[in-house]
Amino acid sequence: MAKKWCMVFGIIFLVLGVLGFIPNPLISMDGLFQVDAVHNIIHLITGLVLVYAGKKSAGGATTALKVFGIIYLVIAILGFLMIGGGSGDLLGFIGMNGVDNWLHLILGLLLAWGGFKGGKGGMSGPSMATPPPSQPTM
Repeated sequence: MAKKWCMVFGIIFLVLGVLGFIPNPLISMDGLFQVDAVHNIIHLITGLVLVYAGKKSAGGATTALKVFGIIYLVIAILGFLMIGGGSGDLLGFIGMNGVDNWLHLILGLLLAWGGFKGGKGGMSGPSMATPPPSQPTM
């Protein structure tokens, strides 16, 4: 299931990255989510890596979800500490605002949950410890 999560979130990040380059009231320099070119490129890179991981092994997908979950949680925390509820540049080069901080927090939690639960049966379906159904003998 981690592979599906990677694909879904990868596509979402790719769409967000592209939308950020198109003037609109939701995702743009003047939109609800204030993003700049660097922010959009980061979304595109995140999306590409997640889609790639989603096409590879389940272990790779799980690792990608964990890594990006932690990264987005750190970005959210830094955003809350550095720009609070206002707008500004995170680390001096990523344009964002307070709404972005909340979105990054939610994304970080979802990605991390997907990665950490993905290998423990919560998202991966039946575990290997479950014996297969018995076959009748002839």
